[in-house]
Amino acid sequence: MNPDALSILHHHLLTALACAPAETRRLFHGRGRCWPGLEQLTVDWLQGVVLVALFKEPEPEQLDALKQLLLAISTSPEWQACGAHTLLLQHRYQLQSPVDWLVGEPIDEWTLVEEGLRYRVDLGKKQNNGLFLDMRYGRNWVRANARGKRVLNLFAYTCGFSVAAIEGGATHVVNLDMSRPALSRGRDNHRLNGHDLSQVSFLGHDLFKSWSKVKNAGPYDLVIIDPPSFQKGSFLLTKDYARVLRRLPELLTADGCVLACMNDPAVASDFLIDGVTREAPGLRFEQRLDNPPEFPDTDIESGLKALVFRRVE
Repeated sequence: MNPDALSILHHHLLTALACAPAETRRLFHGRGRCWPGLEQLTVDWLQGVVLVALFKEPEPEQLDALKQLLLAISTSPEWQACGAHTLLLQHRYQLQSPVDWLVGEPIDEWTLVEEGLRYRVDLGKKQNNGLFLDMRYGRNWVRANARGKRVLNLFAYTCGFSVAAIEGGATHVVNLDMSRPALSRGRDNHRLNGHDLSQVSFLGHDLFKSWSKVKNAGPYDLVIIDPPSFQKGSFLLTKDYARVLRRLPELLTADGCVLACMNDPAVASDFLIDGVTREAPGLRFEQRLDNPPEFPDTDIESGLKALVFRRVE
């Protein structure tokens, strides 16, 4: 983060805040490597809350310069006009990802709006706040393709896909995740949107020890797979994704489809296409979803990969 890079960030943020979106969006995506010197920095607009995240420890003088820049932005006319009231700096490179509250009083929970749907997130307590903004088009696709379908949402986290599916007219969604607190937040998210929870199931289990529970609740017209790249003791993308893919034939209806996702910059989309061809040959690749324009990347294969497959047997 040299002075030139910080000057670019300053201009970018003032421009973005001058026309701040009505809903939550990423304002600056340095991790796409489009701005030299800012590759380890992102800025999210959380509807009045501005969250700046650092993914690599800067030099002390660079960190101080960044903080001074952000504080200057918080006194700008653009900041005042957009209604921003809270500014956080999250140190993602540190254990527990601690947060500096640069402006505003600490807030434990906050409610975001995306495409008219509401999601509750945590601020300043966890590495991830509860909603991955780069998956917006994925949630949109599920919402548009869920009507009348029975849906399985694997690695459900806080159930963003489930909220989108029920809103889109799914008859039932089964959410599975090892984290019961995450699933509890998923219930909150459904309640925020006025959904009937009798249409939603929550399984707080290790997938690889719970195939019978998952299979017995099927078959499914749509299976969503959005795992972490790595979760200690439970999931390694390059080893364990294939174990999920080979189960798809017994989970899907005759014309079922799959949304398979991954966000490891070192693993290209061919990994999923080849994996499905090998492990579930009855499925065919249909399309890769675009990523939102606020997530530019110099290499499309480094960003989020969200691929649709359909059963053709």
